[in-house]
Amino acid sequence: MEKIVFLDRDGTINEEVNYLHRTEDLKFLPGVPEALRLLKEAGFKLVVVTNQAGVARGYYTCVDVEHLHAYMNEELKKYGAEIDAFYYCPHHPVHGIGIYKKVCQCRKPGTGMFLQAEERFRIDKAHSYMIGDKLLDVEAGVNYGVPGILVGTGYGADINREIKEKGEKPLYDFYAETLMDAARYIRAREGKTASAV
Repeated sequence: MEKIVFLDRDGTINEEVNYLHRTEDLKFLPGVPEALRLLKEAGFKLVVVTNQAGVARGYYTCVDVEHLHAYMNEELKKYGAEIDAFYYCPHHPVHGIGIYKKVCQCRKPGTGMFLQAEERFRIDKAHSYMIGDKLLDVEAGVNYGVPGILVGTGYGADINREIKEKGEKPLYDFYAETLMDAARYIRAREGKTASAV
């Protein structure tokens, strides 16, 4: 069985850019390559699951997405932090055009991309996680059966603040200011789990 950290892309790994698809616009958030390396060193596979409605809207193509992911991984390899697999949803139920306008299971908070990952990895859900900066990210993780971690990058800080102000119980298991904080939390949690066995 393999331990997986599922990761949202935009706002979690890289800076939020409106419909990012050009390599020259890719900027990793501070500390992200180091955080990813920390997780890899702890024995986790890294799997990106990202909604890419820009494909559905006709702003860019699937080839553009795959080219960006290949470039992203070349950059991350320099840090020993490469992603093990990328999955993306090119659909949108309302704003999609042509074949991409559809209700699908792959668009988060659906679990289709996680199920695609199961075709390649033997996933140990008890020791896997989902990290993202939106509620639909952590909701997707919960729907799949893994703990959700909300990061304060991207939209996460505002979401966490609103939930606290309303006094609501968060859907996510943990809030981390940064991906490095999330990585440290996971390593500490896994260490406690291992010592309890």
